[in-house]
Amino acid sequence: MPRGGARVVSGPAPDPNALRRNRKDDRSSWTMLPAEGRPGPPPAWPLSEPSAREQDMWSELWEKPQALMWEQLGQVLEVALFTRTLIEAEQVDAKVDVRKLARQYLDSLGLSVQGMLRNRWKIVAVAESNMRPEDEDENAFVPPRRSARDRMKVVPFRGDRG
Repeated sequence: MPRGGARVVSGPAPDPNALRRNRKDDRSSWTMLPAEGRPGPPPAWPLSEPSAREQDMWSELWEKPQALMWEQLGQVLEVALFTRTLIEAEQVDAKVDVRKLARQYLDSLGLSVQGMLRNRWKIVAVAESNMRPEDEDENAFVPPRRSARDRMKVVPFRGDRG
């Protein structure tokens, strides 16, 4: 294994509020997910017979905003494995390795703050969302852009300092 160099999650996570958001490559790189979440029933459970707790967690997870992206990316199996791992990690006597794996799933599925930033996902009100059911192309939606100048207009200028 190499000792130095870049890693998949090395460096700071992307910041959706950075001042240089008007770069050409950033225009469509952030996906705005509607806060209301994914409508409809969850997909069929892909693993062996689920426990009652797994069924409840499965349904709950598929109502989250991130579920729109899991569905689009075909991550049904990953979400099921996360569900099963999370239920195991909840146990008092769970092994550290199981808890670490659950944490890794949280990040990779965008269920943690770091995971949301790394996936470049942001949860917003429906009016601000760029996810629309009729959009099939993942590049069809573009987040709203504001220039640095527009963001600075929030603070009114007061010329009289006295």
